Amino acid sequence: MRERSGACESMLVVPLLVIALATTADLLTPNLQFNRLLGVAPALAAAMWPVAGTLVIGLLALIAGIALAAAHHDLGQTPSVFTVVAITAITLAAAYASRVRQHRERTLAAVRSVAETAQRALRPPIARHLGHVDIETIYQAAAAHARIGGDFYEARRTPHGVRLIIGDVRGKGLPAVEAASTMLNSFRAHVRDAPDLPSLAHLLETSMHEHVEEALPEDALERFVTILLAEIPADEPIARLVNCGHPPPLLLHDGEAREVEPSAPSPPINMAALLGDHYQLDTIPFGLGDRLLLYTDGISESRDLTGTFYPLAQRIRRWASAPPRQLLHHLHHDINAYVPGTRDDDVAALVAHRVTPGERRHLRHV
Repeated sequence: MRERSGACESMLVVPLLVIALATTADLLTPNLQFNRLLGVAPALAAAMWPVAGTLVIGLLALIAGIALAAAHHDLGQTPSVFTVVAITAITLAAAYASRVRQHRERTLAAVRSVAETAQRALRPPIARHLGHVDIETIYQAAAAHARIGGDFYEARRTPHGVRLIIGDVRGKGLPAVEAASTMLNSFRAHVRDAPDLPSLAHLLETSMHEHVEEALPEDALERFVTILLAEIPADEPIARLVNCGHPPPLLLHDGEAREVEPSAPSPPINMAALLGDHYQLDTIPFGLGDRLLLYTDGISESRDLTGTFYPLAQRIRRWASAPPRQLLHHLHHDINAYVPGTRDDDVAALVAHRVTPGERRHLRHV
């Protein structure tokens, strides 16, 4: 941040340098008429200076232009008059452009402030240590300035163990954010009392169906959410999963990565009326040191310039033995390098790591 601030401050002197260089060049080579470049100074100032500063830069450029005309004894000549008029016109236009820019910057700052508040309300920071499980997450919205989107995750410690959810709302914009909020609020309300994950999925289905019927009745059948529910009990070396149309998680064990496909399909949330309401519960080994990587399709469906999907299971093996925070750091940078240009989908991922207190103390120093 300090380096960026220093770079911005150094850019502020560029219009002054333009005036100084154009003046020096015109004095040394009067026949080339470098004084006509003085109008560049207020034009540049509009991109970085406030209105008053832009006017000051324009006034300095105007003074320099008049001084140069006087030095060359052609103050009343047509070229000199034209240069002075041009600098004046450019300065006034630059002042207006500066005003517009500042208004847009204030608007963007307000929008980002609201988005950050919504982000904290919708996705407050997850506790990194939940009993026998450590949690690390990453999130990147497709709309970079908005910072929120339809991907979501949550983790809570319950009497049944640590329970996790990750999901992806179909669609974008405010309706997707509202649907994600509905899912998270329902998860938080029922996560402790639901006796098992299929029951929790039923409760989430009911909440989402009620939300869609009330908010978007005309699009009820087109609004659905893919989710993955996980439960990691404290007293058993296992993890329980319910996958409702979501990308399969990766089990990281002994430096290897394995996709955990569901043994039978379960419907996405708000699709029970069409596909039935059976939610398949699967159990997998999940011992000390194992990690479970949950992610959204913003990762698995990322494409490179040739249209090839990001090979997540293959790439993640490079960092499968790294601490969860470093693993997600490497994954995030690798995806951004893999995908050219602007991303059109949100990216969310969560790593759950079963640890002992001794391992946790060690990881804090890694």
